[in-house]
Amino acid sequence: MNTAPHRSVLANVVYGLLNPLPFGFFVAALIFDIIYVRTAVVLWNKGAAWLIVFGLLLAVIPRFVNLAQVWITSRRIARPADKLDFWLNLLAIVAAIFNAFVHSRDAYAVVPTGVWLSACTVILLAVGHVVMAVHHSAAKEFSHA
Repeated sequence: MNTAPHRSVLANVVYGLLNPLPFGFFVAALIFDIIYVRTAVVLWNKGAAWLIVFGLLLAVIPRFVNLAQVWITSRRIARPADKLDFWLNLLAIVAAIFNAFVHSRDAYAVVPTGVWLSACTVILLAVGHVVMAVHHSAAKEFSHA
């Protein structure tokens, strides 16, 4: 008897709980970067650096869960939207890693590179969330039809 591949409930719970958190941290870092550009108060730069680090720490776990679900255990049932979301999130993490190094610089040396990297990270994550939302919405409409 050949069973259909399925995703772990625990993995789905961990992914569902942790996946939105990095987006919030990275959006907050972008806001802090913009405030820093406008005020030149170093506190905002240091706050953005910490937010980027926490966002990266929280982004790694859902990416490993997603890696296992999309590319290893459930690759036969993974849809193109799942794969696109994985790559967009991975690119966002790479941009955030570079951004963490940029934010380790002193004071105003972070500007403008840090702001652009923060914006790039947020945009990539936002596009990934939109792709998945459209995919889930289309899948629900298809199943109700």
